[in-house]
Amino acid sequence: MALIDPNYLFSADPALRTVARDLYDGVRDLPIVSPHGHTDPRWYAENAAFPDPAQLLIVPDHYIFRMLFSQGHRLEDFGVATLDDAPVETDGRTIWRRFAKSYDLFRGTPTRSWLDYTFQTLFGLDVPLDERTADHYYDTIAEALATDAFRPRALFERFNIEVIATTDGALDDLSAHRAIRDSGWQGRVVPTYRPDAVVDPDFEGFAANLDRLGEITGADTGTWDGYLDAHCQRRGAFQALGATATDHGHPTAETANLSAAEAARLFDRVRRGTADAGERALFRAQMLTEMARMSAEDGLVMQIHPGSFRNHSAAMFARFGRDKGFDIPTRTDYVRALQPLLDAVGTDPRASVILFTLDETSYARELAPLAGVYPALKLGPAWWFHDSPEGMRRFREATTETAGFYNTVGFNDDTRAFPSIPARHDVARRVDCTFLARLVTEHRLREAEAHELAHDLAYGLAKKAYRL
Repeated sequence: MALIDPNYLFSADPALRTVARDLYDGVRDLPIVSPHGHTDPRWYAENAAFPDPAQLLIVPDHYIFRMLFSQGHRLEDFGVATLDDAPVETDGRTIWRRFAKSYDLFRGTPTRSWLDYTFQTLFGLDVPLDERTADHYYDTIAEALATDAFRPRALFERFNIEVIATTDGALDDLSAHRAIRDSGWQGRVVPTYRPDAVVDPDFEGFAANLDRLGEITGADTGTWDGYLDAHCQRRGAFQALGATATDHGHPTAETANLSAAEAARLFDRVRRGTADAGERALFRAQMLTEMARMSAEDGLVMQIHPGSFRNHSAAMFARFGRDKGFDIPTRTDYVRALQPLLDAVGTDPRASVILFTLDETSYARELAPLAGVYPALKLGPAWWFHDSPEGMRRFREATTETAGFYNTVGFNDDTRAFPSIPARHDVARRVDCTFLARLVTEHRLREAEAHELAHDLAYGLAKKAYRL
């Protein structure tokens, strides 16, 4: 019994389904370009076997454990480490059995689809996962993981990944990326510059982070000019290891365009720790514009991920740290918020800024009109909470009429769960082919054009937008 039907996500309308299947058949086996994600570069550098099925598929995936937590389960029972090193479950089989017993919680969710796809295509499993089949699943997956064919580099090649970008902090030593480069392996893994820890005054340890940035670069991060120089140096170090993009997870899309003197005075207050909440927000806003200027100069594509109330639960943040499923969408203004940045680089042909959002109500009202006129702007794909079949469809419906297809950047999987990458790209290809098929059957698009678009959406746009 197949866990994933061949017609999965295609329309029940036979005519539309036929066109969609034809389009999909032309792109299903294209290489994967994964320009934004959170896989660990050490996996590819060390190429060690994954420890067990739970550590591979459950423990690193906040899509999974946030759902379990919402139903009263403890994260500790699923192997999620605490900041104080309190005891957590470490036995993979125990974690797996608990997960299998609660697998029904994921019915109808994208997570269920990604997992079933992985179980079927990667491990050859064809019976539903539940409490009765938990050990069969665990043993089958564990046996596979013990072989060389399931080490990270072999899976990278099996998944037909052409290039994958990791997300790396400004203070990361990038030793894993250097090890990959020096190993002689031909897989292309590149870093992405994520400077949140040294641009957000509310980031824990901000002052110490700036000190460390100065140590790494030799720049004087006690002065505004030295601080900017330190960023330029770190960006260059990332580029030397193949980086083509930066990533910015700000709470809002607010930008500012202060004079150099005003910015220097603001930095002095931030650096001394005397800035109030409004000044700290203004500094974050100014740094988005500064990063956009740097992108125009050095060619790194800038990604902005605003609209997330990150680490919403103070108690969970204190116990487990960041990225534990408590990032919640908030209303986001883009039209007024981005105007200072767009005044600086919006019409600069060298600049490239990709906008993401957790507030999908802004797609048609703000984001598509902005990207539909400013040369520097492109729209990132439906992301976190919206990287689902329904979210992807709504994204295309809300943005295409105003921004077209070519002011978007294809798809990225944004995942920490390595085996889910092919599943997520397959979903995106199926959804986009179904959307294109509807345009064909409504005589709004010629079929030959739809085939070209299907290829671009699955492969070409991401390569071009991220300069890969």
